[in-house]
Order: sequence, then C-alpha cells, then structure tokens
Amino acid sequence: MVDIKVYKLAMSGPDDVSELQKLVDKGEISPSEIIAVLGKTEGNGCVNDFTRGFCTASYRALLSRLTGLSEKEVEKKVAFVMSGGTEGVMAPHAMIFTSSEVEAKKENDESALSVTVGFTRDFLPEEMGRMPMVHAVRDVVLKLMEDAGIESTEDVHFVQIKCPLLTSDRIIEAEKRGQSVAVQDTYKSMGYTRGASALGVAIALGEVTEESVTEESILHDWSLFSGVASTSAGVELLNCEIILMGNSKKSVSRYRIGHSVMQDAIDMKSVIEAMRNAGLEIDQLPTEEDKKRIVNILAKAEASPDGYVRGRRNTMLTDSDINHTRHARAVVNGVIASLIGDPMVYVSGGAEHQGPAGGGPVAVIIEK
Repeated sequence: MVDIKVYKLAMSGPDDVSELQKLVDKGEISPSEIIAVLGKTEGNGCVNDFTRGFCTASYRALLSRLTGLSEKEVEKKVAFVMSGGTEGVMAPHAMIFTSSEVEAKKENDESALSVTVGFTRDFLPEEMGRMPMVHAVRDVVLKLMEDAGIESTEDVHFVQIKCPLLTSDRIIEAEKRGQSVAVQDTYKSMGYTRGASALGVAIALGEVTEESVTEESILHDWSLFSGVASTSAGVELLNCEIILMGNSKKSVSRYRIGHSVMQDAIDMKSVIEAMRNAGLEIDQLPTEEDKKRIVNILAKAEASPDGYVRGRRNTMLTDSDINHTRHARAVVNGVIASLIGDPMVYVSGGAEHQGPAGGGPVAVIIEK
C-alpha cells in the first residue's frame, strides 16, 4: 500500500523554503519521501518570469542538502512544477507531496488519493507545441496511471504538467539546423506547448480520439480538450514534468481528490460540484467544517476567446497593460477564495485545450 501526504506551505518569496525546513526539523516530513513540489510564485507568469526558476532552484538546493543527493539526482526523483502569477488576492504558496510504502490492511475497499510523478524526454525546439510533445505526454500519463494503481480513467482527477516554451535562442538554434518551429512569437509558444501537453492527457484518458488530434488542431479546434489537464509553461526546462493525481484502492492516504470543469471564469457551481466529487456532502455552500477539510483547490483559468462572459463584454483580451492570463487568474482565484474563505489556492492561467473555451478544470483535495 502507498500513503500519500499533502502539505500546503506559505511562502514570503520565491526563495522562501523555511516552512518546509521547519517540518523536516520537526520530523513531520522525511525529505526522501518528497515526490513533488507544486508552487504558485509571484512573478508575471509570462516568458520572462524568473520566479519560477528561482523557486525551483531554491527547493532543489534544499532537498539536495537534506537528502545528500546531487541536484541532478534530485531532479530525476522530484517533480518541481512552479506556476507564476499570484494576481489579485492569490497567496504565494507551495504544495509538498510525499509518498511512502506502508504495510497496512484497509478496512474497506474505499479509494484514496494517489499521486505519481514522471518526466518526458527533452524536446527539440521544433517539437515544442507539436505532435511529438502530444505523444510523449500521452505515454507518460498512461504509465503513471499504471504506477498509481488507478484502474479507471474516471479515477484520474488532475494531471498537472510543467512544459517548456520557445525562446529566441531556441528558435534560432532550430533555424540553423533548417527546422521550423510551431510559432515565432515566444509568448504565443506558451499556449502551443500548454495545448499540446493537454491534448496528450486527453488522448491518454480517452477524452478525445487519437485520430482527432493533429498539428492543425492544436490551438484551433477548441472542441478538443481534457477535463483534468492543467498545464503551465516555463523557460526553465526542456521536458515535461507531470504530476498525476487520482484515487486508488492501493492507497491508504487520509486524503481524497475530486474534480469538475468550470464552464467560465465565474462558474461557482462547478467549484462546489468538485467539492462534492471529492466527498464533501455540501448542500448549497460549504460549511465552516467543510472548509476545514479542504486542503487545497487547483484550477485553470483563461479569458474566453470571444471576449465575453455570460453575454457581457470584458477587456481581458484587449488590455494592452495587463496580460489576459493575469486577469483570468485573479478572477478565478477571487471566485474560489470567496467560497472557502482562503485566498491561498492554486490557480494557473492559460487553459488551452484544458476544459471548454473560457473555462477550465478545477480539482479539490480534502481530508476524508
């Protein structure tokens, strides 16, 4: 049996690893059991967001010191997924996932939270945002399901991916070899790699058919999407780091996870439905006791491509001062925070092929 534990830690800055150090010092966390660090950092979430790499480097260095492993060895064992942008009232934080093998007998056949991590190979610039990325993600997701003992795709509730993006140097390097890239605009490349990664998840889980996904459909056919994929792009890596979260009968964790899909940025009903799907018996709104059982909520956010929400025009896509992903994160975080009374939730911007256009997946981890 496997035991998965989850910790949500506040951060005063992208290099603040003090809360994790405290838990290790107290003996609450064994560094060798850490499998993933999922963080929200206060950068702009765009191509030049240094806070993602800064935060990754800080946690990687700490784990190297605590475990005695080299930083390269830590990278092969732990998934570091940092999402930049904590606009509005979103509080910067990190989630630490630990996994340990235990000898235990379950009193019932109930499933519990299971988390597995995996890594694709490094991608060449010409492969980013294209079918090789789709296929590589698909293969890793299928393996992670098997590793987690998840028998049904319906038991997969959130697949968090950190994927690379194109930079000027990467584009030039490809062109010197006579290769073309998916797009010349480095910011737009974030959407292509997020979208390709999400479609890899969708194929693996049977949400779309493999035949329906082509190079031409990436960032064009919005009818193709995953209801559980959450992808975030960054300059700090060349591969995809994947954290698969679901419920498994082979887990004895005291946590469970559930999900739903927000249809737009203010879809509060779907957030409540995700809470119910995780196991909270909610009538209309979560009670104070319900809120205490919520470990964290993870969601994707994006501006609707048509520039409207429920028939009302907004300026998220036309604001030249603030990027639309930053607007979207602030809105969705506000909706979720108002429900649970806590602004420290994980909201990632840019939901290409992650939920319907203008919406996105939302998952809730609770204590059983």
